[in-house]
Amino acid sequence: MDNNTTNNSIGIVNYGAGNIFSLTAALDRQNIPYAMVNTEADLEKHSHIIIPGVGHAGTAMQKLQQTGLVKAIKQLKKPVLGICVGMQLLTTHSEEGNADLLDIIPLQTKLFDKNLGIKIPHMGWNNIDFTNNLLFSNVKPHTQFYFVHSYFIEYNPTFDIASVNYGNKFSAAIQKDNFFGVQFHPEKSGEAGEQLLKNFSNLNF
Repeated sequence: MDNNTTNNSIGIVNYGAGNIFSLTAALDRQNIPYAMVNTEADLEKHSHIIIPGVGHAGTAMQKLQQTGLVKAIKQLKKPVLGICVGMQLLTTHSEEGNADLLDIIPLQTKLFDKNLGIKIPHMGWNNIDFTNNLLFSNVKPHTQFYFVHSYFIEYNPTFDIASVNYGNKFSAAIQKDNFFGVQFHPEKSGEAGEQLLKNFSNLNF
């Protein structure tokens, strides 16, 4: 870890595609220090990194590329958490905008099938089933989290650490090495979501 790293602080990648206020409010409630990441040097100042995101994955990827941070993010060895579209950015490709993404976790982001008789977007509270992962420490089994999305990440047991059923089974949370992603919004998921953010802030690699 770099000598300039601030112990147990979160850097939030500021690329114009995230709901920053809700996230920072949740971190404030947990007394977790944070700051915005605008440059590669900023990445080095924090022990943990969050990539937020709402809206269109293809557009979000374009905005992230414009920051010049893509290469540095892919090389990070500290804990990284992608939230919602930020999680989708960690995958290889999204059907939304037919966009190539960061390709950190070799999964596909796909559009829900309206022929399954489900409402799109998937919006509201849903139960998740999670594995024995430190990200979910002290979270009760089958806890509900808050979702808002029209695209989902394909289920793959190699990388899946939490799953949910909505029309079909898909990944609610994934992990590869130090990279984590959650499709739901922990900052809007009450006590359980804030516990997850606290757990993330305490991860060590």
